Amino acid sequence: MPIVVNIDVMMARRKMSAGELAERVGITPANLSILKNNKAKAVRFSTLEALCRALDCTPGDLLEYRDE
Repeated sequence: MPIVVNIDVMMARRKMSAGELAERVGITPANLSILKNNKAKAVRFSTLEALCRALDCTPGDLLEYRDE
């Protein structure tokens, strides 16, 4: 898939654990794991907004397009 999710990179930069991020965003750790590991087929804008708010970043920091 040419869309790469960089949540783990931003978490490392912010020194934030997956459990803390999941709690701040309001999703389960299992769903956060699905997002982090590029297994999600879609992401709601409300979830993307909450991730950006919690990680103090933009959607472009979390999502990257790589031409295959």
